[in-house]
Amino acid sequence: MSPNRTRGQNAGLTRQAILQAALTLADRDGLKALSMRRIGQELGVEAMSLYQHVAGKDALLDGLVEQIFAQAAPPLAEAASWQEGLREYARTLLRVLLAHPNVIPLVVSRPAITPQNHRLMENALHTLRAAGLPPERALDMLYAVTGFVVGHVAILAGGRDGHLPATGMQAIPEQDLRQTPLLAQATRSRRSSGSDPRFDFALEAMLRGFDTL
Repeated sequence: MSPNRTRGQNAGLTRQAILQAALTLADRDGLKALSMRRIGQELGVEAMSLYQHVAGKDALLDGLVEQIFAQAAPPLAEAASWQEGLREYARTLLRVLLAHPNVIPLVVSRPAITPQNHRLMENALHTLRAAGLPPERALDMLYAVTGFVVGHVAILAGGRDGHLPATGMQAIPEQDLRQTPLLAQATRSRRSSGSDPRFDFALEAMLRGFDTL
């Protein structure tokens, strides 16, 4: 064994493996459980080995945000149109965030500034520019869609029971609607749908607005 190689490197340790272990730990035990020691235990290596690949706690948290957006990378190149690509990106990001509710506070509070996320955005901008959109307008659209989805999920995460509904909709208890018949009627009609019509309505309005610009 080469004296220049650490135990972690010999175990096949990579930045991606560290971030995946951190995401698994956050999903299971929450963000407060994240530490280099705990992640090292998850991977079966010493905590000091992790610093060969992740500079510290801030880099680790940025990497977790990166993992969320990497799972929801805009599928623009495969889409039939830029509208369909942004639509699928929004819906995929919604699903990913709902699947990792413990990480939502990080996504809300930390900008996704990593080389990997920059490459994802660069690829999306190339496709949107090929569709005739100037890069600055394309970037505005990406930020608008991302902000809409993250904001939507952040509101759901602030619900009183702390649990995110599977469809992404926050239900209003019937007893809270006795004095508001119109709100009760609108809420009941929404409950009859298995999807999230409020999310779909706002997304479609946003995409149509982009199209008029």
